[in-house]
Amino acid sequence: MRLWRAIKYIIFDEKEYHTSLQDVGVIVVDNCSSDSVARSVREYEGVTRKRAIGELIENLKINDQPDVVASFGEDAAVIRQDGMALLLAADGIWSKLMEADPFWAGYCAVLVNVHDIAAMGGRPLAMVDVLSFTDGKLCNEVTRGMQVASEQFGVPIVGGHLHPDTPYSVIDLAIMGSMPVDDVIYSSTAENGDRVVAAIDLDGRVHPSCILNWDSATMRSAEEVRGQIGVMQELARRHLVTAAKDISNPGVIGTLGMLLETSKKGAEVELDAIPRPDLKEHGITFEHWVRMYPGMGFIMTCYDEHTEEVCRLFEEAGMTAQPIGWVNDTHTLTVSYEGATTSVFDLETEGIMRIINTTDLV
Repeated sequence: MRLWRAIKYIIFDEKEYHTSLQDVGVIVVDNCSSDSVARSVREYEGVTRKRAIGELIENLKINDQPDVVASFGEDAAVIRQDGMALLLAADGIWSKLMEADPFWAGYCAVLVNVHDIAAMGGRPLAMVDVLSFTDGKLCNEVTRGMQVASEQFGVPIVGGHLHPDTPYSVIDLAIMGSMPVDDVIYSSTAENGDRVVAAIDLDGRVHPSCILNWDSATMRSAEEVRGQIGVMQELARRHLVTAAKDISNPGVIGTLGMLLETSKKGAEVELDAIPRPDLKEHGITFEHWVRMYPGMGFIMTCYDEHTEEVCRLFEEAGMTAQPIGWVNDTHTLTVSYEGATTSVFDLETEGIMRIINTTDLV
């Protein structure tokens, strides 16, 4: 089964709808607008799947752990150790992607974990995996993808756990990183009046196995991808951003919503300003683009006076970085296009991860 058939997808008109093979979660719009973009993001499965996080956190929240600087809601947990921070994160790959392209699933399992450490400004050190598989051929392809990405990013896989001959196929990885504790970039520290900056490597393609994955990383050398990760480390050392997240499955707007939810802020985004490739050349709509997982992408907030320098550093690493909006204290994420403004998320009353009213997480 092709992965994209099971994911919400947007098409432009009724004729295309009737001739399309899509039969799950189709959204039909006549023209791109702030309303159509807001709706496509709000109803996208990559966003709605995050709703269970809040309840899980309530069940697992921790108290009175002085060395735990940050935990739930961040891309990685932060554990203080003698002036340094140990960064711990874990991520898994949807079984549908394993079935569609096990090599790409293995590659992405490494990629998303490296991104989690990078988003905090840290240096990824090593990973461990938990692999379950239905047959040996699939397992070989998954591990081949993992090994390619591990070598490219320079982050070794040093152990893990294996479940052979299971009735399902899943790959999960955990990663450790490190950095000075005073330099950590959190996603919960955006400030009213900050600039919102999006940085994405546009030199890529729509991945042939997953129409909602933008692949730039496999087209880059090891030196290039490590240089892109290194930009986040420099931003951390120089304290140039106030908050950041790697752009993940909810896409650029959905990921910004998660950052704002943990920061208890709002923002207005200018849709025209969001970095994007030639959409016509790649055969995708703008609504599709803002929901894609990019091969390399980060959403950040920073003081206005640092915006130019932040963008310059990414541009030098081959990424397109642009200011796309402003942080405010409305607790609402809105998008604007051609003079019209639409609310995407009311983060005060509902939220994406639904952790806005969860307190005392650490």
